[in-house]
Amino acid sequence: MSAELTLLSLPGPPEGRLGETLSAALAGRAVQPYETGMDLAGRRLLFAAALPEWGISPEFSRLLAFLRTHPGCLKDSVGGVIVDSPGELYTKSAGRDLALAANLAGCAFPGRPLVEGTGDLRNLAVQAKNAGCDLREAYRIAAADLAARVLSFSPPKRSRPLLLALHASSHETSNTLALWARCRERLEGFCGVREIGLRNGTVADCSGCPYTACLHFGERGDCFYGGVMVEEVYPAIRAADAVLLLCPNYNDALSANLTAAINRLTALYRAAPFTDTAVFAIVVSGYSGGDIVASQVVSAMNMNKGFWLPPEFCMLETANDAGAAMALPGIRERLERFTDNILRQICPG
Repeated sequence: MSAELTLLSLPGPPEGRLGETLSAALAGRAVQPYETGMDLAGRRLLFAAALPEWGISPEFSRLLAFLRTHPGCLKDSVGGVIVDSPGELYTKSAGRDLALAANLAGCAFPGRPLVEGTGDLRNLAVQAKNAGCDLREAYRIAAADLAARVLSFSPPKRSRPLLLALHASSHETSNTLALWARCRERLEGFCGVREIGLRNGTVADCSGCPYTACLHFGERGDCFYGGVMVEEVYPAIRAADAVLLLCPNYNDALSANLTAAINRLTALYRAAPFTDTAVFAIVVSGYSGGDIVASQVVSAMNMNKGFWLPPEFCMLETANDAGAAMALPGIRERLERFTDNILRQICPG
């Protein structure tokens, strides 16, 4: 893997605020600008997009189209994303769409791989306060930090890693759990596997405690609301090398209990970052929209909570009736590829 940073800037060479930020953030680093036709496999990539206020541009759309139609083009690459806009909206959704497309094309992402520069940079107010600087300097610091983490990222691997599967489904009827059962059969030969079910209102959602209170509980591996999150999920996630979310798609959204569980990870995240913990997902849609749920996992677990995102992190299937998933054409081959990829990402050799 290359030790230099490859800068893929849209719509062209970086200018204006984004150009100034990158110039300061990348000073002293070996940076190679992207050139048309360049092989992007095995590179350390920094995607930098300057978008108009409405959040989309022809160049950005062409990049998404290229990534979505060229599977494997970013094989063995590691990436980070910077999105700059004069508006207050669309930077996160654009970054999330780009990260998902790049990931499915073979690119890994360290935790927190997105830096946003919104219209007046108010999104960086907390970082600026913590660093004792103004908003523009906070932007430069965030961009420099992201570049450093992309260059230094090395996925941890264990001889027998522990994988935690989280779900809120019924084993009797769930297509998602049927696929997971087949994955588990193979994984258990190489990994320790634990499964936790979150059903029937067992997870109280986060109610937004003050930062100091959340930090206080998190330092003790606790949360004000207690329950299964503190008793089972927190210890299991702390011990895990990878978390696999089992996500049936009913309403183009993560299920309520999975969402609540992710929200409740804030206390633990503030005390013990998830930098070395991978996140995977199996998403099964009754009709369509699996990419929407997959993008929510990217946004919540990778961009927000800081889990690292292995290449091709998710399996996306469409199956409605109970038992339909295991009858899909080619499903066993896809299950084998997905399971082999999990092992390749978290096991040595």
